[in-house]
Amino acid sequence: MTGRLAAVAALLAFLLGLSVATFSDLRVFLPAILKGAVVTVEVTFWSLILFYVSAFLSGIGRGSKNTFIRWSCVVYIEVFRGTSLLVILFWFFFVLPEFGITLSPIVAGVLGIGLNFGAYGAEIVRGAIVAVPKGQYEACTALNISPLKRMLRIVIPQAVIIMIPGFTNLTIELIKATALVSAVTLVDITYASVQQNQLHYRTLEIFSVTLLLYYCFAQIVRFGMAMLEDYSKRHLLRKA
Repeated sequence: MTGRLAAVAALLAFLLGLSVATFSDLRVFLPAILKGAVVTVEVTFWSLILFYVSAFLSGIGRGSKNTFIRWSCVVYIEVFRGTSLLVILFWFFFVLPEFGITLSPIVAGVLGIGLNFGAYGAEIVRGAIVAVPKGQYEACTALNISPLKRMLRIVIPQAVIIMIPGFTNLTIELIKATALVSAVTLVDITYASVQQNQLHYRTLEIFSVTLLLYYCFAQIVRFGMAMLEDYSKRHLLRKA
C-alpha cells in the first residue's frame, strides 16, 4: 500500500510539473536541464560505488584486531565525517594542485562525495555487524569456522538487512549532495537550472522540473532498496 501511495504521489507531482510548464517553455529549458541530469547520474553512479566500498571496508576494519587497520579506519572516518563536504571538494579540486596533484572535476566530485558518505556509512556497517547476536559468533567458534568465512557467510548476510534502511537514507542524501559539484565547475541539474533561470526567468517552471527530477531519483532508490530488503529477508529465511 505504501508503495502504491508513493507511485501515485510521483504521478501527481509529474502531472503538476507538466501543468505548470507549457510545452513551449519545456522545449526552451528542458534539454539543458536534462544534460545536467546526465552529469548528476554519472557523478551519483561512481560516488555510490566508492561510497559502498569505502563504507564496508572501513566499517569492517573499524572492528579489526589489527591496530594499524583499526586506527587507519578511525582516522578516515573521523576526518571525512567531521569535515564539510564542500570544503572537501575544494581541497580535492583547488588545494591538491598546490602539491602537484591535479584532478579533473568529475574525479574530484566523485572522490569528495564518495569518501565523505563512506565515512558515515562505515558507522552503519559497524553498528549492523555489532547488532548480529553474539550466539552466532559462538556457534561459529563451536563449529570451528574461520573468522573470514564467519564474516562472509554468517555475519554479513544478517547485517546487510540491518544496514539497508540506513543506506537507503544515505543514498538519497548522496543524490541530493551532488548539487555541490557545481563548486568544482561541473554543470549538474541544479547548476543547469540556475543558468536556465538566469537566461529565461521562468523560476517556477524550471525549479518545479528540477524538484521533480530529484524526487524521481529518490523514489527509484527507495523502491530499489525496498526490493533488495525483501529479497534479502526471503533469501535469509530460505537459508535458515
